[in-house]
Amino acid sequence: MRGTLLSLFFAGSALAQTYSGEVRPVLVRNCMGCHYTGGVAPMAFVDYQQVRPWAAAIREAILSGTMPPWHAAPGTAHAFRNDRSLTASEKSLIRSWVDHGSPEGEPTHAITSMAADAKWKLGKPDITVQVPGFAIPKKGPLPYSFLIVPLHLEHDTWVRAAEFRIDQRQAIHHLNAFVRAPGSSYLEGFPREKIFVPTTAERGKRKAGEPLFARREMLLGYEPGYEPMPWLPDGAKLIRAGSDLIFEMHYNPNGKEAIDHSELALYFATAAPRYRILAIDTLRDLDLAIPPQTASYVSEANMTLAQPARLLSIQPHMHVRGHSMMVRAFYPDSREETLIDVPRYDFNWQTTYVLVKPALLPKGTRLVSRAGYDNTANNAFNPDPNATVRWGDQTTDEMHIAFLELVIDHAADPNSLFQAEPKMIGITKK
Repeated sequence: MRGTLLSLFFAGSALAQTYSGEVRPVLVRNCMGCHYTGGVAPMAFVDYQQVRPWAAAIREAILSGTMPPWHAAPGTAHAFRNDRSLTASEKSLIRSWVDHGSPEGEPTHAITSMAADAKWKLGKPDITVQVPGFAIPKKGPLPYSFLIVPLHLEHDTWVRAAEFRIDQRQAIHHLNAFVRAPGSSYLEGFPREKIFVPTTAERGKRKAGEPLFARREMLLGYEPGYEPMPWLPDGAKLIRAGSDLIFEMHYNPNGKEAIDHSELALYFATAAPRYRILAIDTLRDLDLAIPPQTASYVSEANMTLAQPARLLSIQPHMHVRGHSMMVRAFYPDSREETLIDVPRYDFNWQTTYVLVKPALLPKGTRLVSRAGYDNTANNAFNPDPNATVRWGDQTTDEMHIAFLELVIDHAADPNSLFQAEPKMIGITKK
């Protein structure tokens, strides 16, 4: 009798789970960042009628761990504010709901926070800059292409947020936006408002003694898996008066010709913030050389801070042979901690992991990134397991970068951050 009552209780609990009551809140928290009308996902989940046909596929994706896309292992020292992972109870809830026929429950209105006409997730921008029709051919590979756009800002301007709207998402490898202050040597002499392809040496041209952040400063990057998010309520990125915006564009042709009209939106702060946010790409290994037929090659990169800072975000970046990355902090008081551990890296979903509370990195903190690669035929995405693979622009080459966003005082000098100046791609000095 007791067993019968327990069975009835659990059956009743499962049957009580409905889309409106239990499932919808989980989808809103963990899936709606992509599954909205016009979002990056191939289908929208704004109401029950849109969700119901996909119920079985949702169940399978959740139980297999492919969705929601979140590749960070649990147990790191800090929580992430964009954590999309599901708890065991949430997975069980979805499974039970689907197994019992995916009932709707009380009808609800469609989720309207991301309406079909909402072009920008972060709201109406102060200015937008558009790529002027990049022609993507059917076949590649394509070199890095660049576009210099004058911003015509008459005063130093703090940017509290920025957002990419990618037009030809299926054919893009990445799109980076850099700020070039007046007098910078970065791509000096190339025409403005015209797409061009410089050599690696031309990309690396640098004046003797030129400070790293006076040459260029990363504003925002897009890779597959990008999701727009404001930085900090009391933090922003700085664009000096008279600066240019430089797009670094890389496309992967997919068999169809297309014209890309991607855009970047900027949101200005109304006053100088308390903190300045720096996006840096200097925690990387430019000397990696992955031998042929090697399943577990490990590349290491490190940097030491000469000034204190706080860590806002980390984004691991490798190409198709990359399978894992871990970034650890070694503090001057001998403490160690794992900042991010991505044991199953996915080139098609490169998440930026944003900390709930920026982590304090005291002066003398050493940051170490370890990246693992599989250069064998067991890696289904490997274009050539018999090649020795080195750093390079193309997806068939490799990279090891842990993109970081650091937080410093708004008046601090960013060029004093590093104990030793990082090695840069193609940099030469006059």
